Amino acid sequence: MRAFLFFMLTGFLFTACEEPAMVPKPRGFPRVVYPEKSYQSFDKDYCSFTFDYPTYAVIQQDTSFFGETPAHPCWFDIYFPDFDSRLHCSFYPISKEKDFSTLKKDAFEMADWHNKRANYIDEIPINLNNQVSGFIFEMQGPAASPIQFYLTDSTRHFMRGALYFNTQTRPDSLAPVYLFLKNDVFKMIETFRWND
Repeated sequence: MRAFLFFMLTGFLFTACEEPAMVPKPRGFPRVVYPEKSYQSFDKDYCSFTFDYPTYAVIQQDTSFFGETPAHPCWFDIYFPDFDSRLHCSFYPISKEKDFSTLKKDAFEMADWHNKRANYIDEIPINLNNQVSGFIFEMQGPAASPIQFYLTDSTRHFMRGALYFNTQTRPDSLAPVYLFLKNDVFKMIETFRWND
């Protein structure tokens, strides 16, 4: 009887000393602090257009494109340091070498290239007035660029933009930041005007 009680007591002690099984914590994401929305006018002498962009963004003119000079001085990035993201912008004058149909075809092909990873691409036509028209390409899913667009007057000017985040593409975790910046892209497009 004593031996039975001894084994019972010893068994209870060993089970009481056992460490609880480890359970992994749920995945967490860093807290994002959004700046207050306010805008300023883009009016650089190396470009022939104006638009409004956020005060928390920085304009960085491209001086090198894969080790070469960009095709036009009006290639620039709108850098959002709070989100480590860039809206790459490039301007082309419509000419015999780069006619409207070629530039438009290139914009559609660049958007379609993301179809490898995107679940869906929404093509939204833009027609602000007789001078500014184009398309917005909004990619759904894990595409590298969630939004691209082009703006043109179809005779002299063609401007293209593409938003990229400097991080791994995770649509769920980037969704709040993307929605915040998407409003800024739409504000840029709504206020876009050619200078001539």
